[in-house]
Amino acid sequence: LRAHAELAVGPGAAVGFPGWKQSLLHTRSLVQGSVWSLCAATSGRMTDDKDVLRDVWFGRIPACFTLYQDELTEREAEPYYLLLPRISYLMLVTDKVKKHFQKVMRPEDVSEIWFDYEGTPLKWHYPVGLLFDLHASNTGLPWNITVHFKNFPERDLLHCPSKDVIEAHFMSCVKEADALKHKGQVINEMQKKDHKQLWMGLQNDKFEQFWAINRKLMEYPAGEDGFRYIPFRIYQATSERPFVQKLFRPVAVDGQPHTLGDLIKEVCPSAVACEDGEKFQVVIHGIEPMLETPMQWLSEHLSYPDNFLHISILPQSTD
Repeated sequence: LRAHAELAVGPGAAVGFPGWKQSLLHTRSLVQGSVWSLCAATSGRMTDDKDVLRDVWFGRIPACFTLYQDELTEREAEPYYLLLPRISYLMLVTDKVKKHFQKVMRPEDVSEIWFDYEGTPLKWHYPVGLLFDLHASNTGLPWNITVHFKNFPERDLLHCPSKDVIEAHFMSCVKEADALKHKGQVINEMQKKDHKQLWMGLQNDKFEQFWAINRKLMEYPAGEDGFRYIPFRIYQATSERPFVQKLFRPVAVDGQPHTLGDLIKEVCPSAVACEDGEKFQVVIHGIEPMLETPMQWLSEHLSYPDNFLHISILPQSTD
């Protein structure tokens, strides 16, 4: 765990493609601490950069789960350590955490489990990687998460009584993303077993099983320059709004590819033109892509399994 903790640091490395059709770019990945070999796309197709998809999928965050001090136990509750998949959901990957702490508690003292980080309840319907980037990216590792079994924060969190609720949320997001990309035509033409394979691939952490279906959602018709619109959500740690989302095309009227910088200027201009001198980082999957990176490429390669780009805008660390 110590080795993983030393590798999986917070955001800060720049990933970009100044010569977009260059063959290779090496940069230190903050998704899982290894060196990414990013092959610049030659045709704009998802299959050109499968190594990137794998690195995103297998990104892990070392976490330490500790039971809240006011929870009633029959004996001391030891912390529980776990490598959390960035692309998954907390309630999908914490069964072992729940069982670990229930061993030292009486059944009558256990109700619905929920988590917080430094007093902030963690939304289970946000991907794990997004939660870390938003709340803990500038802190040390492992990520210290507090476990609760009572006093559920009704105003802050949705209830999650079963994994069926997570599946319903996930598929709803996938369908919304495809409505933006293909008017919903691709997801609607799939069979029910294809939808199930997407979900089971995510639930069981099976990269090949998931991408055998998801690749269809990442394609676009020959002769087109990309998707109809880019599915994205932008989160700001300092904002009262949950996230910002609007229609944004991958290509400008003049035929030039829209970049990450173009998106930020249009949706969150304050993040690039700070009047008070405060600087921000634009983070996806724990890395800071260069603002010149085309949005179509980002959408094909750095989207979460729900097919959305979850983008965090964070105050620049002063360290």
